[in-house]
Amino acid sequence: MKMTTPLRRMAPLALLAASALVLTGCAAGSDSDSDATATPAADACTSYTSGDESESVTVSGDFGKEVTAEFTTPFEATELQRTIVDEGDGDVTAAGDSVDLRINVFKGTTGEAAIAEDATFTVGDPQIFPAFLAGIECVPVGSRVVTTIPAADLFGEAGSEGLGIAANESVVVVTDVSKIVPPLTAEEWTENPPTVKFNGEEPPVLTLPEGEPRPELLVDVIEEGDGAVIKKGDTVTTNYQGTNWNTGEIFDQSYGKEPLVLPTTSVVEGFGTALVGQKVGTKLVVSIPPEYGYGVEGSSEHELAGQTLVFVIEILDVE
Repeated sequence: MKMTTPLRRMAPLALLAASALVLTGCAAGSDSDSDATATPAADACTSYTSGDESESVTVSGDFGKEVTAEFTTPFEATELQRTIVDEGDGDVTAAGDSVDLRINVFKGTTGEAAIAEDATFTVGDPQIFPAFLAGIECVPVGSRVVTTIPAADLFGEAGSEGLGIAANESVVVVTDVSKIVPPLTAEEWTENPPTVKFNGEEPPVLTLPEGEPRPELLVDVIEEGDGAVIKKGDTVTTNYQGTNWNTGEIFDQSYGKEPLVLPTTSVVEGFGTALVGQKVGTKLVVSIPPEYGYGVEGSSEHELAGQTLVFVIEILDVE
């Protein structure tokens, strides 16, 4: 699948986190009877162990900034452990929430920082490493969380060459949970929407309106289905066609190939938002401004950065 499909635009950290070796979602929680640091948010919360390893790390530095983690080197983690070192007083994060965070990753052998950056992750996103999800799952906003884990459990048997972390090392992760991002909503495209002619298994024909693209996220439901309603995080099967409004060119489509099967949280934000709340069987067209697609101009090297994208979508199934 080409990178011009509606696969989500991810920061370098999130790209690092997406690995087939570790797509285990929240299943990495320990079954130990030790004290757990998951808050009583709901049954969906993983019970993470807080043990001697995670509790031995001392963190200093301003919240939301680059921090220092002190621990005995070489640090050896035997399992995934999580300790909430400072508990915030904000809302507790829940599955499906988009969370702004500051994440700092340290090499267990030397104590050196390997990652120090801001990011936005979705709680429960299966494309994010469990060790990173542990820092944001079912914790109050304003919390600082320490997660410790063997590097092989985080990056797989190859470790992370880009970060210089071998599989036989251990990793210390410090996460500051900054805020829950309000969900994006789309406006109904009532003024001068495009026309779409569907042709069965053949590609649809989209005719864009004249003029410059609108700055809003716009959705026009062409035909409403009568199936199950899509929820955030659901895995949805769609046929789609993507057109660059700025050039009028089709940059990718599933017609003539296989339908796209991905969670709503694993595609660009505007595409996923257009699906949530719709019914299986629905046909729609969505206009996605750059900030909800592949980023504003100059934000990345992606060929569609700065472009307004128009997707024709047929929702085929949900699971």
